[in-house]
Amino acid sequence: MRVVVTGAAGMIGANLVHGLNAIGVDDVIAVDDLSDGAKFRNLLGASISDYFDRRDFYARFASGELGRIDCVFHEGACSDTMEQDGRLMLDLNYRASKTLLDACQAQGVRLLYASSAATYGGSASFREEPEFERPLNVYGWSKLLFDQVVRRALPATGTQIAGFRYFNVYGPREQHKGRMASVAFHQFNEWKSSGRVKLFGEYGGYAAGEQRRDFVAVSDVVAVNLWFLEHPEASGIFNLGSGRAQPFNDVAVAVVNACRAGEGLAPLPLEELVRAGVVDYIDFPSALVGKYQCFTEADLDRLRATGCNHAFADVASGVAGYVAWLQAQA
Repeated sequence: MRVVVTGAAGMIGANLVHGLNAIGVDDVIAVDDLSDGAKFRNLLGASISDYFDRRDFYARFASGELGRIDCVFHEGACSDTMEQDGRLMLDLNYRASKTLLDACQAQGVRLLYASSAATYGGSASFREEPEFERPLNVYGWSKLLFDQVVRRALPATGTQIAGFRYFNVYGPREQHKGRMASVAFHQFNEWKSSGRVKLFGEYGGYAAGEQRRDFVAVSDVVAVNLWFLEHPEASGIFNLGSGRAQPFNDVAVAVVNACRAGEGLAPLPLEELVRAGVVDYIDFPSALVGKYQCFTEADLDRLRATGCNHAFADVASGVAGYVAWLQAQA
């Protein structure tokens, strides 16, 4: 099998490359923008057959010069939800994706791609239906715009197209993401530097640290992508989260107790961590008022209807495993 992974040096893309290698797929064409050269480390130990810069790839793929490709995993995007340059966002997240979709359809190549839970924005329901899609920023809108193109293409295509609306993904190989890295990553580094972690205080009708998100381990994201690779009959747009909303407080407790375990210390409940000043709450940032999702939870009915019964990790187990990985890297 010969596959392409765009965004291959990014968090999800790199984990996908390693996951593909683990099931015996090593003819992998990696595509990315390595202006940040340090991202190459995410692909150390991985087996790839070729590499293309994203600025060259789309036209060369559309021309057919890469030869027969079985499947494209399209993870490349601008994922900075605070980015306000709409031209940049639409160029990277919509136009490049549309060009890729057209080329895949012309060549009969399967396309598995990254959408986002940001398409739901201010909605209180998270089902893959237009009435629940209310993006709060141009990032979410750029992802929704491509999903709408896919919806129009699906009835007429005989080739697999599957889009995954990723919720809050955390896990290995996200160190390059800066402010867009997961809460778990930032809290691990806060603990290392100061012995405490910070969370947003009260906002949106939620008590301090009680805003809830659907946190999903990147290993689960990879597992679902690989399930679809093995099931070419499954097409559509699907939520990809744990299906379980948990408060940010749960992430903080998991990070701190995993770090404490590494030091031979016993776990502590949230109340004691707050009392000791280990979990600290800060005022909600004014820049995020009206632009912040206080609650997300993936409705997994459509995913389960395909026959994908993958069991997702909860925060306690997923974050503990991630912290162990971070400690091993250090």
